[in-house]
Amino acid sequence: MRLLHTADWHLGRALEGRSRLEEQQAFLDELVDIVIREKVDAVLMAGDVFDTVNPPAAAEQMFYETLAKISRKGMCPFIAIAGNHDQPDRLAASFPLSKELGITLVGLPSLELCRVPIERTGEILEIAALPYPSESRLKMLLSESAEELDVRNKYDLWVDSYFQEVSKLFQPGNVHIAMSHLYVAGSKESDSERPVHIGGAYTVAAESLPAAAQYVALGHLHRPQAVKRAKTDARYSGSPLSYSFSESGQAKSVFIIDVEPNQHAQVKEIYLKSGKPLVAWEAKNGIQEVLQGIEDGIHRNCWIDLSIHVKDALSMEEIQRLRKAHEGIIHIKPVFTENSLEKASVSAQKMPIDELFTSFYKRQTGGAQPDEALISLFLELVGEEDTEGEAVI
Repeated sequence: MRLLHTADWHLGRALEGRSRLEEQQAFLDELVDIVIREKVDAVLMAGDVFDTVNPPAAAEQMFYETLAKISRKGMCPFIAIAGNHDQPDRLAASFPLSKELGITLVGLPSLELCRVPIERTGEILEIAALPYPSESRLKMLLSESAEELDVRNKYDLWVDSYFQEVSKLFQPGNVHIAMSHLYVAGSKESDSERPVHIGGAYTVAAESLPAAAQYVALGHLHRPQAVKRAKTDARYSGSPLSYSFSESGQAKSVFIIDVEPNQHAQVKEIYLKSGKPLVAWEAKNGIQEVLQGIEDGIHRNCWIDLSIHVKDALSMEEIQRLRKAHEGIIHIKPVFTENSLEKASVSAQKMPIDELFTSFYKRQTGGAQPDEALISLFLELVGEEDTEGEAVI
């Protein structure tokens, strides 16, 4: 049978207030095309369908419309688990209806296997599906000790025991898969996995992943990667879009898994084309370099983290000009040379406090002049006004 592994969609997530629903829809359309083109028999979604426990209605609509297109009334089963960003009960609420369409949505951990008939091959897909297992969702205290190492060991022991128990339910002659939303020790993370317990108590050893599974489909980390030291082939599919500038330059993908009973899985990575790249742009020659680059079409369809080398602080007019020139600019960070910083520091030391405030006010307001009442109030607040009403340093 042929499976597709994906995770960490984070539908509804924005980038510094910029909507990414259009990009997320483009990914979902691309995913449907891949499923059909690659003749996928079932799709595994390893958690974080949504970005928040209360996602926008548009994100939920995108999700359910995509499930209908993938499943095609049960022709291609879809199995998803809740990640740490999903509300488990909300995700699984529609399962009584969706299961009739071959869609399985698992919200909370349970000692049960998902058994899915694969129509094309006549085989049975068995999945040890473990949604994000936090202590609150498990409704248990794993360790009486508050020490991080003790909690981590107890957590790892629980996950290991869970997979051992559920693996006992695997039936000979079927395809055996495990799926979970976990942080496996030693894996590489990025800034956009929030909030997670990276390197903290909720960490699992690679050796705790079940050897009885022919493939382990993981979610939680946004970089596609194989898990080292695992007893079987275990991988993170990564997120379909870059969700932070720490992921700049990362290729995004999904995994295709060809597997049959009692055989090793064969894995193929398919790179995704949808979504705007996130790029870090350093302009060493100042604002004119940026404006010329934009005119030349550099980073035209990107989200940009912009650093500009400047001698003086950027005015509000210059900042607004940059943002109007390219709607994808998210951050604008001035980089001052050592000489300009030293010069500014010396100048500031010699400048009266009211002039410093006036200069700062002009920069922040795009050139507006503070009135006398505002300056007097500022001087009163900082306590720098002398008895004659003149500011002193």
